[in-house]
Amino acid sequence: MLERRGATVVHAPAIRIVPLVDDIELRRVTSLLIERPPDVVVVTTGIGFRGWVEAAHGWDVADQLIAALGSTRILARGPKARGAVRQAGLCEEWSPLSESSAEVLGRLADDGVEHLRIAVQLHGAASQWEPSTDICDALTMAGAQVIKVRVYRWEPPDDSRRMDHLIAMIVNAELDAVSFTSAPAVASLLQRAEALGVLDELVAALPGKVAAMCVGPVTAAPLRRLGIRASYPEHYRLGALVRLMTDELPRRGRHFSAGGHLVGVRSGGVTVDGRVRTIPRRAWLCCGG
Repeated sequence: MLERRGATVVHAPAIRIVPLVDDIELRRVTSLLIERPPDVVVVTTGIGFRGWVEAAHGWDVADQLIAALGSTRILARGPKARGAVRQAGLCEEWSPLSESSAEVLGRLADDGVEHLRIAVQLHGAASQWEPSTDICDALTMAGAQVIKVRVYRWEPPDDSRRMDHLIAMIVNAELDAVSFTSAPAVASLLQRAEALGVLDELVAALPGKVAAMCVGPVTAAPLRRLGIRASYPEHYRLGALVRLMTDELPRRGRHFSAGGHLVGVRSGGVTVDGRVRTIPRRAWLCCGG
């Protein structure tokens, strides 16, 4: 979508999702919840909830799991989670408009959670930058017994060379913007930058030199933890993110008048009266770009 609008796009996978269909711990937790259904179930992601149900099908206990969950209060974090719940033949009690785990936590806190058993479907591996377990810690401190249901986890890509190249481009301000579509992808990039010894340089480049653009506040959360301000659209969708980048990025570049023309400076070249002009990298460096 960005390339159709004239952008040069550098793509680097930051994570790979590892399904836990054969995971012993997930099967143990599933059996526990079937035998003794919780009072509340918090569904954080659609892909995670569907993966849980699919794993249960593989163990021939899907009907029992759905029946157990059907006897509980179900809170879904957003529309994708809500859709997965309904696809399974269940109905959520409530879902926040903000798609925020914090608002789900607030709703539960208002209702009171002391002595309640609450199952929380988590959306991946926890890291020092991800807020995925914050809701579990807060519920535990409020007196609830929390059962964590980790349906899938993420790992760095098998080949990190493309991500390393992307990190170098961010650090060297060779990009106008970097976009993220999931919190795990942000966390993975930060972890890799730390492993390469350039985390401080990467943080310094965002968002002053390179704009940080996220699909929504949940995705931006790991950046906020490092004091990085990220932009995200009002509607947390990929198409809305593309529109935000299309609207916002042209305003970020340096602009000046020269010879009666309006010149805009970007990381990969210049615009003259709104038309993109590509110049050789050597000339760009000589000009101080």
